[in-house]
Amino acid sequence: METGQSIGVFDSGLGGISVLREIVALLPQEDYIYYGDSGNAPYGVRPAAEIHALTMKGLEILISQGIKALVIACNTATSIAGEDIRRRYPRLPVIAIEPALKPAVLSCKNGTILVMATNATLKEDKFRCLMESYAGQAEIIKCPCPGLVEFIERGELDSPAVEEFLRNRFAEFSGKNITGIVLGCTHYPFVRSMIQKVTGSKVRIFDGGAGTARQLARRLKTASLLKSSEESGSIKWLNSSPNPEIINMSRHLFRA
Repeated sequence: METGQSIGVFDSGLGGISVLREIVALLPQEDYIYYGDSGNAPYGVRPAAEIHALTMKGLEILISQGIKALVIACNTATSIAGEDIRRRYPRLPVIAIEPALKPAVLSCKNGTILVMATNATLKEDKFRCLMESYAGQAEIIKCPCPGLVEFIERGELDSPAVEEFLRNRFAEFSGKNITGIVLGCTHYPFVRSMIQKVTGSKVRIFDGGAGTARQLARRLKTASLLKSSEESGSIKWLNSSPNPEIINMSRHLFRA
């Protein structure tokens, strides 16, 4: 790997752009290749074996571009394939996002925390172990949100339909004093303001994008792969969807 090579960012669709925004804000001098598998989104409702195969196929496309580091900006892909990816590419710095449960628990001691994520993420042993590690420090409640990713993939972020979806989903927890919400899918930060509107200003919302960006910066520095140029880098957009508007949607979400 060389400092001038690009950083690859992978997601099941457009959600990882929320992570890419955090990374570019921290490392604006770097060049990036973003690959979204919107042609197969959403991943969260698919069987684990299928998610694994789709993830590996997408990563091969990124690695063929000659990247110097890889960011898995998809909680579902991380939970299903993260460990296997690190085994297959031991020389490549691999940074994988995870639900921001630790900062939520530390900030909401003895509170009630809702973890919004895909069915696949919440079913995996990886998340079960994460939950168990914080048992007794907060009440942690799983909140699968099938259907929410599709709104975001269409660029529908603040419509009445999205608000109705969220109100209906949170109605189940109306008897709970929710103090924190973890956005355990990288699509969900795009509707963060709507989630805040529905749940109220006192509820704290957490996602793993900024932490992933900081971890990438640390790994690149340790490997002496950080670009020193003060000039802004570039973003190359790739997507599996045949929809010709998907790249325009990607750029729109990046600026949203």
